[in-house]
Amino acid sequence: MEIKVNVGDAKSKRTVTLAMSADDAKSIFGKRISDKIRGELVGKAGHELQITGGSDNAGFPMRRDVVGIGRRRILIGRSIGNQITKKGVRIRKTVAGNTVSEFTSQLNCKVLKYGAEPLVEEKAEEKPAE
Repeated sequence: MEIKVNVGDAKSKRTVTLAMSADDAKSIFGKRISDKIRGELVGKAGHELQITGGSDNAGFPMRRDVVGIGRRRILIGRSIGNQITKKGVRIRKTVAGNTVSEFTSQLNCKVLKYGAEPLVEEKAEEKPAE
Protein backbone atom coordinates (compact mmCIF):
# COMPACT_ATOMS: atom_id res chain seq x y z
CA MET A 1 0.00 0.00 0.00
CA GLU A 2 1.33 3.40 -0.95
CA ILE A 3 1.83 5.98 1.82
CA LYS A 4 1.49 9.73 1.26
CA VAL A 5 4.22 11.73 2.98
CA ASN A 6 3.73 15.42 3.75
CA VAL A 7 7.15 17.01 4.25
CA GLY A 8 7.36 20.41 5.90
CA ASP A 9 10.24 22.58 4.76
CA ALA A 10 11.20 25.24 7.30
CA LYS A 11 13.43 27.15 4.88
CA SER A 12 10.79 27.80 2.24
CA LYS A 13 7.85 27.57 4.67
CA ARG A 14 6.07 25.12 2.38
CA THR A 15 4.78 21.58 2.58
CA VAL A 16 5.42 19.08 -0.19
CA THR A 17 3.31 15.95 -0.67
CA LEU A 18 5.33 12.96 -1.85
CA ALA A 19 4.45 9.31 -2.37
CA MET A 20 6.27 6.37 -0.82
CA SER A 21 6.06 3.09 -2.74
CA ALA A 22 4.87 -0.12 -1.09
CA ASP A 23 8.37 -1.59 -1.00
CA ASP A 24 9.84 1.49 0.69
CA ALA A 25 6.89 1.65 3.08
CA LYS A 26 7.68 -1.85 4.37
CA SER A 27 11.10 -0.62 5.44
CA ILE A 28 9.64 1.95 7.84
CA PHE A 29 7.04 -0.31 9.47
CA GLY A 30 7.74 -0.24 13.19
CA LYS A 31 9.09 3.32 13.24
CA ARG A 32 7.47 5.64 15.76
CA ILE A 33 6.66 9.33 15.87
CA SER A 34 9.92 11.34 16.30
CA ASP A 35 12.05 8.62 14.62
CA LYS A 36 14.23 9.60 11.68
CA ILE A 37 13.94 8.27 8.13
CA ARG A 38 16.08 8.69 5.02
CA GLY A 39 14.94 10.97 2.22
CA GLU A 40 15.76 8.31 -0.40
CA LEU A 41 12.56 6.50 0.62
CA VAL A 42 10.46 9.37 -0.76
CA GLY A 43 12.70 10.27 -3.69
CA LYS A 44 14.69 13.09 -2.06
CA ALA A 45 18.24 11.82 -1.77
CA GLY A 46 20.45 13.33 0.90
CA HIS A 47 17.61 14.63 3.07
CA GLU A 48 16.94 13.38 6.58
CA LEU A 49 13.32 13.50 7.78
CA GLN A 50 11.69 13.18 11.18
CA ILE A 51 8.20 11.68 11.59
CA THR A 52 5.93 14.16 13.38
CA GLY A 53 2.53 12.49 12.97
CA GLY A 54 0.11 11.01 10.49
CA SER A 55 -3.16 9.16 10.15
CA ASP A 56 -4.36 5.64 9.50
CA ASN A 57 -6.45 4.30 6.62
CA ALA A 58 -9.72 5.36 8.30
CA GLY A 59 -8.51 8.92 8.97
CA PHE A 60 -7.83 8.67 12.69
CA PRO A 61 -4.85 10.82 13.75
CA MET A 62 -1.70 9.28 15.20
CA ARG A 63 -0.82 10.39 18.73
CA ARG A 64 2.62 10.33 20.31
CA ASP A 65 1.39 9.08 23.69
CA VAL A 66 -0.65 6.10 22.40
CA VAL A 67 1.74 3.16 22.08
CA GLY A 68 1.28 0.56 19.33
CA ILE A 69 -0.28 0.28 15.89
CA GLY A 70 -3.94 -0.13 16.80
CA ARG A 71 -6.69 2.34 17.58
CA ARG A 72 -7.59 3.33 21.11
CA ARG A 73 -10.49 5.26 22.61
CA ILE A 74 -8.91 7.76 24.98
CA LEU A 75 -10.24 10.57 27.15
CA ILE A 76 -8.72 13.84 25.94
CA GLY A 77 -9.15 17.57 26.31
CA ARG A 78 -8.20 20.04 23.61
CA SER A 79 -5.22 18.51 21.82
CA ILE A 80 -4.34 16.30 18.85
CA GLY A 81 -7.51 14.63 17.63
CA ASN A 82 -9.93 16.92 19.49
CA GLN A 83 -10.92 20.51 18.70
CA ILE A 84 -13.41 21.28 21.51
CA THR A 85 -13.08 24.93 22.49
CA LYS A 86 -14.85 24.98 25.87
CA LYS A 87 -12.48 25.10 28.82
CA GLY A 88 -12.34 21.96 30.94
CA VAL A 89 -14.37 19.74 28.61
CA ARG A 90 -12.93 16.29 27.96
CA ILE A 91 -14.33 13.75 25.55
CA ARG A 92 -13.61 10.16 24.58
CA LYS A 93 -12.17 9.96 21.06
CA THR A 94 -10.66 7.26 18.88
CA VAL A 95 -7.04 7.82 17.85
CA ALA A 96 -4.35 5.72 16.17
CA GLY A 97 -1.15 4.57 17.84
CA ASN A 98 2.27 6.14 17.38
CA THR A 99 3.82 3.31 15.33
CA VAL A 100 3.87 3.18 11.51
CA SER A 101 2.21 0.01 10.17
CA GLU A 102 0.45 -1.34 7.10
CA PHE A 103 -2.67 0.55 8.27
CA THR A 104 -0.93 3.95 8.07
CA SER A 105 -1.99 5.90 4.98
CA GLN A 106 -0.40 9.31 5.56
CA LEU A 107 2.69 10.57 7.39
CA ASN A 108 3.73 14.07 8.38
CA CYS A 109 7.46 14.76 8.45
CA LYS A 110 9.84 17.66 8.87
CA VAL A 111 13.29 18.14 7.39
CA LEU A 112 16.21 17.74 9.78
CA LYS A 113 19.06 17.72 7.27
CA TYR A 114 18.94 19.11 3.75
CA GLY A 115 20.42 17.35 0.74
CA ALA A 116 22.06 18.70 -2.40
CA GLU A 117 18.85 19.15 -4.38
CA PRO A 118 16.11 21.46 -3.06
CA LEU A 119 13.02 19.90 -1.55
CA VAL A 120 10.67 22.41 -3.18
CA GLU A 121 11.21 23.40 -6.78
CA GLU A 122 10.59 27.09 -7.27
CA LYS A 123 8.12 27.88 -10.02
CA ALA A 124 9.25 30.32 -12.67
CA GLU A 125 6.99 33.33 -12.62
CA GLU A 126 5.76 34.10 -16.10
CA LYS A 127 5.02 37.73 -16.78
CA PRO A 128 2.36 38.50 -19.36
CA ALA A 129 3.60 39.89 -22.67
CA GLU A 130 2.79 43.50 -23.22
